[in-house]
Order: sequence, then structure tokens, then C-alpha cells
Amino acid sequence: MAHDMARKAGGQFLLRIEDIDQSRARPQWERQIYEDLNWLGITWNGPVMRQSERLNVYRETLDKLWQSGFLYRCTCTRRDIEEAVNAPQEGAAFGPDGLIYPGTCRISGAPTPGEPLPDTPLRLNMLRAACPCHFSELCKAPKGVQQITPEQMQRDVGDIVLARRDMGTSYHLSVVLDDAAQGITHVIRGEDLFDATKIHVTLQNLLKLPTPNYCHHRLIRDENGKRLAKRDDARAIAKYREDGASPADIRKMVGL
Repeated sequence: MAHDMARKAGGQFLLRIEDIDQSRARPQWERQIYEDLNWLGITWNGPVMRQSERLNVYRETLDKLWQSGFLYRCTCTRRDIEEAVNAPQEGAAFGPDGLIYPGTCRISGAPTPGEPLPDTPLRLNMLRAACPCHFSELCKAPKGVQQITPEQMQRDVGDIVLARRDMGTSYHLSVVLDDAAQGITHVIRGEDLFDATKIHVTLQNLLKLPTPNYCHHRLIRDENGKRLAKRDDARAIAKYREDGASPADIRKMVGL
């Protein structure tokens, strides 16, 4: 969908390898991406951006946010968070990243003036970072605009992780910085990432970066209506190829 929209508009279609989690990255899987895209007739402009080569950029931004007091270190384990949000006085709520963090380390983990960026998990203090903003949503909103309020971000998202111990960054931070670096004007993604888009627009607003236009398409589902996902061992494009499917068959399956 993104490729067709870009070509129809006379724009560029860019390819990015999001490999910040090196424990799950494999050269053969990356090669499979190129092979599948070529088979489908999908081409891209310019060199491929690889996130694993931009870790210094992400760390520089984290340092600026840390020195400005927007981040704090978090020592909570997954179990700590589960126990905190399931306490009698609390109410468990889920956001784009799972259980909404209750802010346990918000005060104790805050930086002191001039303190170097620590090599620990870091969370964004949403109470300080969020401010009113909006984004253009091309597929859902009646008037093409979605409003984001600080109250909404604090209630429905909470203090998200911006740096993980084993990655040095996070999906949310890296894609926001990469979109800006590549001059992305339109982002096409599944409707399951609609709430994550609110995080990205909040970060763009905080970092004074441009906000692209967003389009959230319907999800691809199997014959039983279940969403196709890698975690559920969904069939890869290569499997469809082995079974005799053509590029036209795949395009029809995804609604193109």
C-alpha cells in the first residue's frame, strides 16, 4: 500500500531495516526481505537505512532529553510493574506498550543537574513531556485530524520506555528520529499501531521535529479472521511463493 501510494503520487518509497534488537536480527532474514520485495515488484529509492548504524544518533537525543529532565531511570522488573498495577488501590490499564507504568521510579530515578546519561532503562516523564498537539490522519478521522491532549497521554499511555538496557534505544524513539532524518512525509502502517502513532507525534512535538501524514490501513487476516503475525507463526511470503501464488495473488489478498 505504501509503495503504490508513493508511486501514484510521484513520490519516493524508502526502505529501512529496523534492527535495533540485535538479539533477533539475522542476515538471512534481511536477505529474505529484499527477495520478497523484489518478487512482488516493489522497488525503493536511495540506500537502505539500517538502525543499528544510527545508535549514536539515538544516544545523543537521549542525552539531551536526560539533561533537560524529561527522562528518568527505571529499575522496575516486569513483575514489579504487574504487582504495582494490580495493587488494591490501583487499576490495571493497558496502553500501546502493555501495562501502563504507574510511575514508581519517576521521582527516585530523576536526574541530578549535570549527571551523565546512565546506561540503564530510561522512561519518558509524560507528565512533563506531553503537550497539546495534533496530527493528520488520512484514513480514519472525519476531518483528517486527530487531537492529542496531555491528559490522554498520561491516562492511556503513561511513561513509556525510551531506552532499553539491551538496545540503548527503543522502537518509538528510533522511528521518530529516522522519519525526520529521511524526510518522511507520509507513514503507512496498520491500524494496530494507531495508538503508537500518538506516542510518535508527542515525541515529534517534544523534539521539534516535523510530523508526517499518517494512514492506518486494515489488518491482513487469515480465513478465520485472525490477524497474521510473526508471533503466531503466520505464513511468510516465501511460503506463498512455494505454494504457487503469484504477486497478483498476494496483492489481491491484502486488498490492493
